[in-house]
Amino acid sequence: MSVQPSRGGVTPALRASHADRDRAVDILSAAAGDGRLTAEELDERVGAALTARTQGELAALTADLPLAVDAVPAPAAKDVVRIEQEGASTRRGEGWVVPRRMEIRSAWGEVTLDLARAVITHDTLHIDLDMRAGALKIVTRPGIVVDTDSLVTNYAEVKTPRTVDTGAPVVLRVEVVGEVSWGQVVVRAPRRRLGRRA
Repeated sequence: MSVQPSRGGVTPALRASHADRDRAVDILSAAAGDGRLTAEELDERVGAALTARTQGELAALTADLPLAVDAVPAPAAKDVVRIEQEGASTRRGEGWVVPRRMEIRSAWGEVTLDLARAVITHDTLHIDLDMRAGALKIVTRPGIVVDTDSLVTNYAEVKTPRTVDTGAPVVLRVEVVGEVSWGQVVVRAPRRRLGRRA
């Protein structure tokens, strides 16, 4: 028996790859941003997408949504991204491309990395941190694991969520090393605000 491709050239019985799951999550996130999905629906579908085994399961999750525009290829991820600031705030938000490595030097400021809505092209991200009197905030989603065990803290605080096995495949491992003085590192899930994730 032959299996016919369905919507968008998808072969329903074909096993899904990490890239297939990421594309589905991108479509779902874009739909939520347009108001087509509620925060609850987004959470439910993203969870299902991250544990989907076949392309058919992924197609079912996005069948009632417009396909993401992919005529323009995503920019290639950089090997190293450096952030140096004093008394300033930096945010990497929706659609930013996660590099292999980040070097963050920040004093009296805040750095926010939204990995929940980022473009992930590598399976690891190494963050070399030097934070003085400021905060590093990392926004995650199921499938992203953040390791802060190697951080050196001086009058600082590290807040990480309780580890819960959701069964989602790991798509990105983040290792944070370096030093935080008079500041904090916060790892959290997206917050819900007026029906949107933030």
